[in-house]
Amino acid sequence: MTGVRKLYTTLVEAVRRPTMLGQLRRQVLFFVPLPIPLFAVLVLAHGGLRWSAPGWTILVAFSVAVAALLLAFVVQPTPLPEGLSAEASVRRSLHRFRQITALRIGLALTPIAVGAGASLAGGGLFPFLAALLLAWPQLLLALPGYFTVSRARKAMEAWGTKAYLWAALAQPSPVEWPVVTQLARRIRAARAARSAGGTAGAGASSTEAAADSDREPEGVLGDHADLPERWAVPASEPPQRPEILIPGMSATPSARAVQRGRNAARRRSRRDAARSRPKAKN
Repeated sequence: MTGVRKLYTTLVEAVRRPTMLGQLRRQVLFFVPLPIPLFAVLVLAHGGLRWSAPGWTILVAFSVAVAALLLAFVVQPTPLPEGLSAEASVRRSLHRFRQITALRIGLALTPIAVGAGASLAGGGLFPFLAALLLAWPQLLLALPGYFTVSRARKAMEAWGTKAYLWAALAQPSPVEWPVVTQLARRIRAARAARSAGGTAGAGASSTEAAADSDREPEGVLGDHADLPERWAVPASEPPQRPEILIPGMSATPSARAVQRGRNAARRRSRRDAARSRPKAKN
């Protein structure tokens, strides 16, 4: 029992680790129990545990599952280009490892979808079961472990550029689960909006009363009721000058001398020299 508890504690700590490695592990583990509710839906659709199905449906599901398994085992990240700095190597290696992890998850889910379709078409559960038995090991290949990360790092270093993949996976990351975290955030935001709306509705009457008490008497602004306060003037007084209303505007605008460039002065000197030059005698 002590060994089982220690193994369970180690797995929980590895999954809940606030790093990029833990984030990728959570993404993979989220899809592990996905075939179970799909299997329950297929059982309800068939009206019970009906396993028999035509041979072509079983062949289609099994062939797609085998092809996806081979691809998940063979496909590796592309090598990093030469001449990268350490920071660029960390960023690119992490990006490529995330891409290959998402690709392996997609390759694992493809046989499950094909097996479910073949099971519905054949009227039995055996195609889905055959695809499922070959799809779950693909999720284990997609799970970032020592073997998976080491193979990906060696594939990235095929052209001689050092891939700092372990350093990239050790970067901090929030503990989030796909779909579940976003759904929980939306629920909390909706509850907060409802509570804020109730509080605002309770204090609406007091706010309106305060606004009515602070409202200015009618006729003071005249035709300028839709202007800001510093632009609005009483109807009985003449309008103020622009330099008083607009901050920084002077009453007497200063004339600015026009500066001519050196090219204009050069053209003028050349033109005067051409005019003063004596004409040649014939």
